[in-house]
Amino acid sequence: MKKTANLEDIKKLRAETSAGVSDVTKALEEASNDLNKARELLKKRGAEIAEKKKERQTFEGIIDSYIHSNGKVGVLLSLLCETDFVARTDDFKSLAHEISMQIAAMEPSNVETLLKQAYIRDNSITIEQLIKQTIGKLGENIKVKEFTRFEL
Repeated sequence: MKKTANLEDIKKLRAETSAGVSDVTKALEEASNDLNKARELLKKRGAEIAEKKKERQTFEGIIDSYIHSNGKVGVLLSLLCETDFVARTDDFKSLAHEISMQIAAMEPSNVETLLKQAYIRDNSITIEQLIKQTIGKLGENIKVKEFTRFEL
């Protein structure tokens, strides 16, 4: 029999993952209120959603820029999604900024290399997995179109 998720665990997991309340509640109940198992269930579901959406066309998005504090490294990134509505969300803008900082720090030679790199803030996931998590959260396909890194 599934245990009912408690409110504190729902709040905590929601704050960590930004997943919807019903998704968090369902994951906690399926995991018998084990936060680690629920977190893994949410990651798995996000990856499944991303897989289903990967062929959808991306014509909207944003251009993000990042200049490192030393003023000697800069990045321009084109990040695409399906709709202008999602492109304007804080989650999408935050993802673009995180990817731009990754490019500044890790100097990937191309998009494929970037996607395979360990994420600088959490080396247990790759940039591709970070994008898939955001796809799961926002419900739209997201792609890195291109980037340029400048360095003096």
